[in-house]
Amino acid sequence: MIRRLLSKPVTWIVVAVLGIGAAGGLYWFQPWRLFTDTVVSDSLTRVPSPAPAGSAAASTQPSASTQSSAAAPAPPAGPVVIAEGSFVTHEHDTSGTARVVRNPDGSHQLELAGLDTSDGPDLRVWLSDQPVRSGVAGWRVFDDGAYAELGRLKGNHGDQVYRLAADVDPASFRSVSIWCARFAVSFGAASLDSVTS
Repeated sequence: MIRRLLSKPVTWIVVAVLGIGAAGGLYWFQPWRLFTDTVVSDSLTRVPSPAPAGSAAASTQPSASTQSSAAAPAPPAGPVVIAEGSFVTHEHDTSGTARVVRNPDGSHQLELAGLDTSDGPDLRVWLSDQPVRSGVAGWRVFDDGAYAELGRLKGNHGDQVYRLAADVDPASFRSVSIWCARFAVSFGAASLDSVTS
């Protein structure tokens, strides 16, 4: 009976279609990525901690009368964290922190510290104007409004830095997502809450 089946052209057509379907499924889903890891060790910005009130640094500040006669205070000379937040899990377990840093030259960068998520096909780093929601309700919201793609995810573990283009205003975005472009789903996301100095 097997010989009879193999001698029919229809059998070979079915086998070819199944083989093409299996190859396409493997390419599209890339299931082996559930077992692969890429660790990144970009250098994160060292941001000085603000001096506590009453410290020696605070006591060296000019008096109110001196300040009133001087021009407006100059912006900090070093890098400043302007927004930050912690990752929550969406489709895949995700943890770590995200922060937006303003550099002394006025440029901005997104830094992911201690990122830990799954590998996957076509993962991107997106800034979004959408709020972070926990659970399944938050998986697919990040392409509903405005977003800026910062590039492909460099790796699913470690510290990473992504420069923002000059035309990307960080104030326009309230979250960052590890976005799977192939399936339009978030692996995990963090709110970018403003940091007051």
